[in-house]
Amino acid sequence: MSEAVLAAETPGALAPGVSGARQFWRRLRTRRAALVAAAVVALLVLVALAAPLLVALEGQDPTTYHPALVDSARGGVPVGSLGGISADHWLGVEPQTGRDLFARLVYGARVSLGVALAATVVQLALGVAVGLAAGLGNRWVDQLLTRVADIFVAMPLMIVALALLAVVPTSFPRPVLVALVVGLVSGWATLAKLVRAQTLTLKEADYVAAARLSGWATVRIARRELLPGLAAPVITFAAILVPTNISVEAALSFLGVGVRPPTPSWGQMLTSANVWYQAAPQYLLLPAGALFVTVLALTVLGDGVRTALDPRAASRLRVGTGRKDGAS
Repeated sequence: MSEAVLAAETPGALAPGVSGARQFWRRLRTRRAALVAAAVVALLVLVALAAPLLVALEGQDPTTYHPALVDSARGGVPVGSLGGISADHWLGVEPQTGRDLFARLVYGARVSLGVALAATVVQLALGVAVGLAAGLGNRWVDQLLTRVADIFVAMPLMIVALALLAVVPTSFPRPVLVALVVGLVSGWATLAKLVRAQTLTLKEADYVAAARLSGWATVRIARRELLPGLAAPVITFAAILVPTNISVEAALSFLGVGVRPPTPSWGQMLTSANVWYQAAPQYLLLPAGALFVTVLALTVLGDGVRTALDPRAASRLRVGTGRKDGAS
């Protein structure tokens, strides 16, 4: 009975008998921009996963040099119009080396998205674990973990990442190293503070107190009672972390300390393209456009997920704009 009253009084709350996933999808479907962004993200992920198949279909690979396709007398400018676009090279070739741009672009999607997603997984695991430990621990544990999180929040990511990536041996796989550095240095501390604050609120709820009186262990309470309540803010924060991590990976590669040749990444392609924007503009525009579209799509999708998970957001939107349910 109390759940029905709460659902009736809370704008956008889950109706009795309606699953959370179904209600989330129902809200998300009303936001057309988020659906378009989700389709773009799905397409990018599909391209990244199918990179070997797409490159094989073109008949090229991302590392083979084609010196005959560049004009050495002009400094390595691609031969032909539009940067050497042809039936064999769908997006043209790279200046100086003649490497296929389409192959490097789709393999760069695999590296950039893979590094960003791996870093996000590290950030989520660390942030949730530290936040739960701080929220459920005693006063000393709480203060210690909170101070550690404060230090990492204030830590300059780019400076620390530059220092760490510069001293690690080159034999260590660079994409894995970049994902670990980004995941361990940034993002997780802010998430930990968010999870701690939410845990302190949730552990005062009646159902958590009942579980504690029943003799449940702290780990079981966290897994069965607290984690479901933390799902919405954690998923929302993850949707923000992914585009941020893509930008960080691109910036590190652009500075020369991220993914290194011959492994392609969009940031690394931008590094090499900064001197070719006049002679071969597509070499700069293609990776820059891919980065822009990816970050924009993930940002719009993250905003849509946040609104769909927050039952009060739709209510605030209706009150502020006078729009009815189902408006996009």
